Amino acid sequence: MARENLAKMKCEVCKTVNYFTTRNKKKLKEKLAMKKHCKKCKTHTMHKEVK
Repeated sequence: MARENLAKMKCEVCKTVNYFTTRNKKKLKEKLAMKKHCKKCKTHTMHKEVK
């Protein structure tokens, strides 16, 4: 994976970085937000992209 296309996904509840994903920055201008499973919270929570 190219490093400039990587995006860190951070849990909104416990604030831990759990996932890394890719996105096309030329096409998607806004930050990603997905509902993913958090290992620390043990539930599905909202994860948003951070720098």
